[in-house]
Amino acid sequence: MTKGIVAAGLAFVILVLPFSSGRMSTAGIVFAAQIGEVALTPASTSASPTTTPSAAAPRKSSPIQASQSRLNVRSRIGLVVDANTSERLLVKNADRVVPIASITKLMTAMVVLDAKLPLEEKLKITNDDRDLLMGTTSRLQVGYTLTRKDMLHLALMSSENRAAAALSRHYPGGRPAFIRAMNAKAAQLGMNQTHFVNPNGLTNENVSNAIDLAKLVRAADQYPLIREFTTDPHYAVQIGRYILMYNNTNRLVGRPDWDIEVQKTGFTNEAGRCVVMKVKAQGRSLIMVFLDADGKLTRFADARRVLMQLAVLQKK
Repeated sequence: MTKGIVAAGLAFVILVLPFSSGRMSTAGIVFAAQIGEVALTPASTSASPTTTPSAAAPRKSSPIQASQSRLNVRSRIGLVVDANTSERLLVKNADRVVPIASITKLMTAMVVLDAKLPLEEKLKITNDDRDLLMGTTSRLQVGYTLTRKDMLHLALMSSENRAAAALSRHYPGGRPAFIRAMNAKAAQLGMNQTHFVNPNGLTNENVSNAIDLAKLVRAADQYPLIREFTTDPHYAVQIGRYILMYNNTNRLVGRPDWDIEVQKTGFTNEAGRCVVMKVKAQGRSLIMVFLDADGKLTRFADARRVLMQLAVLQKK
């Protein structure tokens, strides 16, 4: 564990330096255990006038609670939750509803797997799978055929948009039924501030907040294939004579100093750079949500900042 902390610290210094001149705000940020909260409240830099020491429960504070530290993260939205105790360790604008881009694909994968459709069935990319809204391109050309399992793998690991679109089209009842199933699943999980209109996130109308996305990550972690595919660093598919090599969109995946159990990245101009993860660190399991970050590295640097802060507090 000590080696992992040192490695994470060194990598953090290298990763964070390019962002030293970036926009930073401490408003609305709390790095402290908030146990048993039902809804978020805005962070405050001073104690409430109605709060007195005698109002606190007579119990021994954890190192995190005792420090009452403020942690600056540069993503505009952030939430870090202990997956086992549900303690909220970091809260920043976590109730703000925003576009979530390709984080959507975690829900897409769950709906596909819940339907128990044959994973080896061949699916073909058609014109109906092209992105006509944002005009993005894809290496999966119209006419390419892959198994449902390969489509799922590429959608989760490399955020392949046409793969996600094809998965929704080959659902019983077609894409409209698939979208209904996505929203029904969100309701089932208690994601009350979440709404989907397509399966890949290439729209401003797929929206959620960090609180709901923590629930999404917790649910996705229950699917072995989602865990496997989202944490696969590389994957190659063969289409006829061609072999297409894909890489994971999360640069932390595969690094020896990170133990990531499930993750998904996302990006559109409106959503910014996003990442959600469940990781093991400092002897605990953490769900991390960072949304609407500027720059390609900021969301990953934020994750390192959190782990370094935990390492410091653990020593106190």
